[in-house]
Amino acid sequence: MAALEEEFTLSSVVLGAGPDGLLGVEHSDKTDQFLVTDSGRTVILYKVSDQKPLGSWSVKQGQIITCPAVCNFQTGEYIVVHDNKVLRIWNSEDVNLDKVFKATLSAEVYRIHSIQGTEPLVLFKEGAVRGLEALLAEPQQKIEAVISDEEVIKWTKLFMVFRHPVLIFITEKHGNYFAYVQMFNSRVLSKYTLLLGQEEKTVIQSFTASVDRKFISLMSLSSDGCIYETLVPIRPTDPEKNQRVVRSLLLKAVASGNAQNGVALTVLDQDHVAVLGSPLPASKECLSIWNIKFQTLQTSKELPQGTSGQLWYYGENLFMLHGKFLTVIPYKCEVSSLAGALGKLKHSQDPGTHVVPHFANWETSQGCGFGCQNSEQSRRILRRRKIEVNLQPEVPPSKQLLLTVKKDSEKHIEVELRKFLAIKQTPDFHAIIGDIVTGLLGRCKAEPSFYPRNCLMQLIQTQVLSYSLCPGLMEVALQKTDVQLLQLCLQQFPDIPESVTCTCLKLFLSIGDDCLKETDINMESVFDYSGAVQDEKMEERTKIFQNGFNLEEGNCNNCDQEVNENQDTAEETTSCPVIPKRAALLRNAILHSAYSETFLLPHLKDIPAQHITLFLQYLYFLYLKCSENASMTLPGINPPTLNQIMDWICLLLDANFTVVVMIPEAKRLLINLYKFVKSQISVYSELNKIEVSFRELQKLNQEKNNRGLYSIEVLELF
Repeated sequence: MAALEEEFTLSSVVLGAGPDGLLGVEHSDKTDQFLVTDSGRTVILYKVSDQKPLGSWSVKQGQIITCPAVCNFQTGEYIVVHDNKVLRIWNSEDVNLDKVFKATLSAEVYRIHSIQGTEPLVLFKEGAVRGLEALLAEPQQKIEAVISDEEVIKWTKLFMVFRHPVLIFITEKHGNYFAYVQMFNSRVLSKYTLLLGQEEKTVIQSFTASVDRKFISLMSLSSDGCIYETLVPIRPTDPEKNQRVVRSLLLKAVASGNAQNGVALTVLDQDHVAVLGSPLPASKECLSIWNIKFQTLQTSKELPQGTSGQLWYYGENLFMLHGKFLTVIPYKCEVSSLAGALGKLKHSQDPGTHVVPHFANWETSQGCGFGCQNSEQSRRILRRRKIEVNLQPEVPPSKQLLLTVKKDSEKHIEVELRKFLAIKQTPDFHAIIGDIVTGLLGRCKAEPSFYPRNCLMQLIQTQVLSYSLCPGLMEVALQKTDVQLLQLCLQQFPDIPESVTCTCLKLFLSIGDDCLKETDINMESVFDYSGAVQDEKMEERTKIFQNGFNLEEGNCNNCDQEVNENQDTAEETTSCPVIPKRAALLRNAILHSAYSETFLLPHLKDIPAQHITLFLQYLYFLYLKCSENASMTLPGINPPTLNQIMDWICLLLDANFTVVVMIPEAKRLLINLYKFVKSQISVYSELNKIEVSFRELQKLNQEKNNRGLYSIEVLELF
């Protein structure tokens, strides 16, 4: 059930808005205060509860504000841009904008985004994004062009996902629409082409969006009066490619596409959207709230003085221009239920507000004869349904979801799960998630064709699961050869048995390259070294020096010291022996998994020798990469340490040396490892020889206090 309450104006003074209405309404750092920016020269700070302005600031005559003013929630200051490039920062005590901080930028600004939990972000008209602090440190820095020529930004929004900002902006070029998603924790920018489907001739008039843990739900209101939804992934499968996403019909005929002042759309919660526009071409403009879950119009309010086609939503208030006044309409949306969608719940209504239990696109009976003959029966059925709706108690969302898991389709379960995870967590959240996983796995075993992979991924990403809580999860993933799910489990679960870890390792080493290329795998911090041969310095060190020790002087017996053999070895070790996606599975999942050496060794003996050799080659390759820098670390976020690499090499050799030594393909690898160990022994031997000398020097250094200001010393080392 949704209701619109009595509207009120923030001020009796006509707002000085330009012909395009307002530039924006933005939340201030105080709960009840909002910044209103007109399309001329003025920014006004309003307090909604008092319905009066608290302050007003204007730029000079001849200047024009070009993007909405926002509040920096970290400092409490206000930020605005005028004349596209001039940035001003002030606080509530300042009076004249001409005397506050000013910075002239090198490129035109489209929008400044500011939300709780992050610094303000500046989006430029060519698609580049900068943090405010970095921009103020060098205002004239060069701003790169992200979008192509003739591509224009139409809409943008900033979200917080896992405490990291994620920005989405929509562009248009020659009637084609594109979505860009910028992730600031990984600096990844992804581009998606919005495929319009069968309604290719429509023009998108308004956008809105909400976000969950995996997708941005992008809703658009088109010129055909319909609302469409597009699920845009937050984490792309391939950031380098222009990916495509298809939009699907969500609601039909919610507004007329021929509205004089345009239409507006905003999402209120997971089940409700607000639409501003004319329901019919000849009708007056109105504000309506739709239930997208049950496809019903919940309430509407006529706006006889007309609007600018702009709508803003904060908390439980809707902001719009009604006539020439900024109007606030409070609203309430209750938890979505069938009774509420039908308008059967008791709710106090404003006399000017109409609750309309109108259904969109529901099938109707064909033929009048059927309706006439069965009218009495239909009335009895409706009366019975009404009694059931009124008497049936509200089922908790967790129980509703568990019932859905038992019988509904994978797609419907995924949608309901996303809605459940968006609800505020309760104290029994861990237990509920465990019950949901148990229900899904039980159905997987009962129905072999049922495998809700996306649901399982979402549940693992809640970070409340463990192997002991759902031991059948990885078993099912192994049966389905789902390496992406296994990778996620290995990264998230702290208590995976060594036998399961080895089974995953066996799968990661044996699965074909073609299968891996078609699989979506987290490639974080994995670099494509395939075919990348190092420079001459790397090659020279590989065949001559190891940690400062000359192998040729070490008289390495039976180590095949021929020059051509060493050159082949150098070429072999400077390129990665596995493809990047297999490297991601080994590096980001296996090497970071917890284990006990006693329990792991017996299971390592079950892995085929050729796969052990391949894993050893990759570990040796990682060791060489560690040796390329003085810190002895790999690049990227949370890379495996040198100790982890060496521990796994020792484990594999301890478990399989008698088998690996008989394989011809492993001969060169074992020789390289032998050279490495021998070089280490030689280095430590030389260090031990001079250890005594270093001790004597330390003693002499301690006796310096007994000497004068100047002395000549001769130290003899034997």
